[in-house]
Amino acid sequence: MTRCHSRPVSTENRARTLSIAQLLAQPLAQSAAPYADALTAHARTPWLRLNVPGHAADPDAFAQLAAFTGDAPLRLDVPPLLDGIDKGADNPRSQALRLAAEAWGARRTWFLTNGASQGNRIAVLALRALSRHTEDAPLVVQRSVHSSVVDGLVLSGFRAAFVQPSVDHDLGIAHGVTAHDLAVALAEHPDAAAAYVVTPSYFGAVADVRALADAAHAAGVPLVVDEAWGAHFGFHPSLPQNALALGADLVISSTHKLGGSLTQSAMLHLGDGPFADALEPVLDRAFHLTQSTSESALLIGSLDLTRRRLATDPGLVETSLRAADLMRDQIRARGRFAVVGDGFGQFPDIAAADPLRVAVDTRIGGITGHEAQQLLMTDHQVLVEVATDSAIVAVVGAGAAPDALRFVDALHALPPQPAPRQEREHLKLPAPGEMRMTPREAFFAPSRAVPADEAVGRVSAATLAAYPPGIPNVLPGEVVTAELVAFLRDTAATPGGHVRGAEDPGVRRLRVVAPA
Repeated sequence: MTRCHSRPVSTENRARTLSIAQLLAQPLAQSAAPYADALTAHARTPWLRLNVPGHAADPDAFAQLAAFTGDAPLRLDVPPLLDGIDKGADNPRSQALRLAAEAWGARRTWFLTNGASQGNRIAVLALRALSRHTEDAPLVVQRSVHSSVVDGLVLSGFRAAFVQPSVDHDLGIAHGVTAHDLAVALAEHPDAAAAYVVTPSYFGAVADVRALADAAHAAGVPLVVDEAWGAHFGFHPSLPQNALALGADLVISSTHKLGGSLTQSAMLHLGDGPFADALEPVLDRAFHLTQSTSESALLIGSLDLTRRRLATDPGLVETSLRAADLMRDQIRARGRFAVVGDGFGQFPDIAAADPLRVAVDTRIGGITGHEAQQLLMTDHQVLVEVATDSAIVAVVGAGAAPDALRFVDALHALPPQPAPRQEREHLKLPAPGEMRMTPREAFFAPSRAVPADEAVGRVSAATLAAYPPGIPNVLPGEVVTAELVAFLRDTAATPGGHVRGAEDPGVRRLRVVAPA
């Protein structure tokens, strides 16, 4: 992929001088932003808007909304199916999608306005078309997938055959899977429809996607990669290659996470491999099944602009890399805390690390990750992405230029807790319970909410996940264990702790399958 090193001309300046018709006549190049430019040109026109949305781009009549968002978002907030934007031959949206596919090396790309969660649901639904031998064909799934993959299992009816990730038991962090373990799981399930893995992990561990793709293809199935945290991969020499370049067949990309588009915007990329012909039409149908008919033009425009920035200005990523490197260097030099990525070499599944993730072992410095996250926010106005009992993760968006020393200084200003490390109890990642029903069977079975202690030994009807990162600890169809109940209750009791799918914030009650 050829990238231009010059800074792109701003959308605002170009849209002042070009009409929509002129924009469509421009040659397609990665330096263009056809959808964002067309949307800006449309917003500049003095329309009498008698269509939806109801605010009619009128900041005077909707003064409170305009004061909240500013005038520009109201004018850019247009409905779908407008001529010259997403209707008509070779319209700007189609052009933007082609440019995105080219930038990420995809055969075809879909823009998503319900996050990478939507992409995971689309992918699992589409894989039903590849159930080769029987309706009972399983999906071989990394056990630490995002909860939206489990949602896809419920919607599709797939039976899951899990392959376990490596786990740092000291820090309670799940990483990825090895090609060997994936090959074993596929050999045990020769009728599997596909292999579904997650990389990079929430903590920045990157799996050997090339080896995983080879293992999947040797078994005759596609490799699906939830690359939610790797939308920026491949756009700078110091970043890992993206999963499509390494042989993945279908990739879910949460572009807003580190790519920098607006929250809830994402992409789904189809690789140009041996399964593309079979997958493309059913992916398109699943996309229309799950996408809103009132999708946000603001989100789509942000995807177009983010693609242009990533593809044409690697110098912006260089600034972010320097900031993240400075954070890690300062943490090492000051000695109180540890960089989690420094221990990645002991795990056979980790082939690389995302340099824009700064994961910090806080417990070694005398404070839990949850406590550190809370105090950083309340006392220092520093927000980090996620906390576990043992660590926090700071992320540097591709193109962001945060004050690295402000973060490091605030981190080291945190007061250590009174108990030394060896005396402090910490939350250990529990092993999953036995799978007795498919996720779909358990989700739709008659169920009841019972006291958590009474749920032990029974089959869960819900997905329960310590959130973030949103990795399910209990799936519908799995047996609830005492260890899991204790972990989820302790998680809910920590500062900022939350368990997605619980019946109540304190995890006092859990929903289980009712006895027949």
